[in-house]
Amino acid sequence: MMLQGKVVLVTGAGRGVGRAIAIEAAREGAAVAVNDLGVALDGQGQDAGPAQEVVREIEAMGGRAIALTKSVASWNDAHEMIEETVDRLGGIDAVVNNAGNLRDVIFHKMTEDDFHAVINVHLVGTFNMSRAAATHFKNQNGGAFVHMTSTSGLIGNFGQANYSAAKLGIVGLSKSIALDMQRFGVRSNCIAPFAWTRMVSSIPITGVEQAQRVERLKQLVPEKVAPCAVALLSDAAAGVNGQIFGVRNNEIFLFSQNRPFKTAHTSDGWTPASIAERVFAQFQHDFYPLLRSGDIFCWDPV
Repeated sequence: MMLQGKVVLVTGAGRGVGRAIAIEAAREGAAVAVNDLGVALDGQGQDAGPAQEVVREIEAMGGRAIALTKSVASWNDAHEMIEETVDRLGGIDAVVNNAGNLRDVIFHKMTEDDFHAVINVHLVGTFNMSRAAATHFKNQNGGAFVHMTSTSGLIGNFGQANYSAAKLGIVGLSKSIALDMQRFGVRSNCIAPFAWTRMVSSIPITGVEQAQRVERLKQLVPEKVAPCAVALLSDAAAGVNGQIFGVRNNEIFLFSQNRPFKTAHTSDGWTPASIAERVFAQFQHDFYPLLRSGDIFCWDPV
């Protein structure tokens, strides 16, 4: 078993992708800390039931698990959850940052609360949990993070400025963790999951094209994402660090990362007018069009 003897904490693990990863990690031998607030999609309310149910499922398989129902958005809660995991399960070897929420609003109507509510769970929550585990990982010279990003951030989507900003921010955070902590044997990678979950199912359907895309998405079960996450947490991924993967049914992608691919030069120095006249014209044919995630991933799941 690939995670035998390891302790894994999975956030947002009461449902969907997080639940699938928690169960797959337990199946591969890990003791699992199952974090979930049990909130509504917009972050309101709280219910310990989902986390406890996953714990019962893992225990029924013969595994070890505990439920953690504190908030990743709180620095203190994050540290308390890591410490409770260490105290009750005997250590911490890996963290999967999966907790999330949605407040989809077209940008010119988005409120400050809409923006910060999503940033605080996705991006700040990923920082809080990672930072809380980092000291343990450093001291034991080893550990692994898997963070959930999204093609909404990597490519773009409509009405998701808050979510897209958080998810692209997670990519930068993951790369920084990988760079800063590689000397301590700590790895940090991202997954952009394609899966039909409670969060995805809440997005309003507008038009025939989007309805067709939704039907494709319904084929993408969370259980298809879990094996990639578990593999990245295992010692078999010792040489995998700072990468961005996508999982779409039976397809696994390695995403490119930003690099310059075209240059313009002048020996005289640039002026605003010369940039407008020469650089924009030179680069125009290589500008990226305003595509959405669904425009890129337009084929049926395989």
